[in-house]
Amino acid sequence: MRVTELYGLDNSQAAVDFVNVDSATDNPVFIDPRAIRLQHGILETECVGFLVSFFGEVLDAIHEGRINRVRELMGFLGEPNETHLGYSRGRSRGRGLTGVRSGEIADAISGSRAAATGLLEDLEDTSLLVPGIGKDLISDMTTQIIRSQLLEYTKRMCDWYEIPVQAQYSGPYWNKDTLTWEESYALLPRTREGKLLLVPKSIVRHEPIYDSAGYFRDYLAPLLEGVELQANTQLVKLLKDGRRKVNRKDLVKKYGDDKVAIVGHTLRFDKAPLELYRAKVGEVSAPPLDNEDLAQTTGAEQIDFMAAYEEVMAVNPGKAGATSYHRAVEKFLTAIFYPALGNMRIEATIHDGRKRIDVLYDNLASAGFFYWLNQAYRCPIVPVECKNYTRDLANPELDQMIGRFSDQRGRFGIIVCRSFEDKDQFLARCKDTSNDRNGYIVALDDNDLRHLAEQARYLQYESRRDVRFAFPLLRQRFNMLIGADDLRKSRRHGGAGPRRRR
Repeated sequence: MRVTELYGLDNSQAAVDFVNVDSATDNPVFIDPRAIRLQHGILETECVGFLVSFFGEVLDAIHEGRINRVRELMGFLGEPNETHLGYSRGRSRGRGLTGVRSGEIADAISGSRAAATGLLEDLEDTSLLVPGIGKDLISDMTTQIIRSQLLEYTKRMCDWYEIPVQAQYSGPYWNKDTLTWEESYALLPRTREGKLLLVPKSIVRHEPIYDSAGYFRDYLAPLLEGVELQANTQLVKLLKDGRRKVNRKDLVKKYGDDKVAIVGHTLRFDKAPLELYRAKVGEVSAPPLDNEDLAQTTGAEQIDFMAAYEEVMAVNPGKAGATSYHRAVEKFLTAIFYPALGNMRIEATIHDGRKRIDVLYDNLASAGFFYWLNQAYRCPIVPVECKNYTRDLANPELDQMIGRFSDQRGRFGIIVCRSFEDKDQFLARCKDTSNDRNGYIVALDDNDLRHLAEQARYLQYESRRDVRFAFPLLRQRFNMLIGADDLRKSRRHGGAGPRRRR
């Protein structure tokens, strides 16, 4: 049974932030450290420090010749069966590093040419440059290193969804301050298979983003072809149209494309292709798995967006329904906005707990409105306030949202409410807030939520993310805030307006 079924949650995969795994077996997705690094929100900030700290300690030990220290560090990277991610058949058994195997992998990393020449910098580099390191091992290692953050994440999810927990052995987790492995007890859910550790769906992939075959094909092979063409070797063939070409199979036969060969090729070109690969790979080409893909992977039902909308509408406006409204809106928005927004936090605290935000999302977008917003206006985090009022929103609600903004979190937020007697007036107040440079606030009422649900249903299986996550309603509201619509009208009627430099 999947997690939502096991604990009686009326939620689909789309409506929860975690991977809704079958708790009795493995589910064929993997935690990818590169997926974590590509994010720019709270989760990335929390987890990357642990990954950098651990692998930095491994590299220091390698460079100082302390191989026993490397073995000691790797020896704690056991089998994290409690995430139920991977390829085991039947009951989850894990394929992690334990016993003799951990020593073998430690020795493989320590003795690799990639380590000796300084090519290894991050954990994911091992899957690219060290033979024997694959996606299952990288996933297992990452799970153990960031386990303390997954423990906290699991507790937050259990608190929100009222999943029962009990004190259980936490498993080893890395302490980035003391540079040691630690163990303790933690409050975790339990199934017939044992303890359960929930994983944010934003950090899993079917295949690793770092791919040695892709690195060779797109970054190394063109350089090697250039070497052959410049020297006009026997590999160069003259085509009928006069162009010269090197057959890729001949190139691989001469140079090799396994990980050992890849290390040599990278060093031949002074590490430049690897640095370029690190800077570019996955930014747009490896976005989070969408809800439809995840639901199919875990065997879950697809989301009914209109049904999620009707759950919001079923809550009566007023103070008595505030909590139910908060829950229904979170469920709706989590389904609507993912994978543009994810890593949901409920009632997140800021300013040392003195202020609380109803819902908080990391901006994960690699296309569409939220991607554009983050690129143009910096929006790494999106706060959402839920107001189940029977009256119109006014300045106090705007001031509350403005208090959520900062240079670090960004200055864009969403307020969700029931209805307006004078909607134009509140939208004008939002524009005044923007004109005063206090931030950008988009207000959504019941009718707006219906529009989002209808659009999501219509585009549910659209493959183009730039279309699927364009959110034209949000873009229209944002254009109003920055005066883009007024500028276009002015230009259509002969107004000068600001001009682009030529």
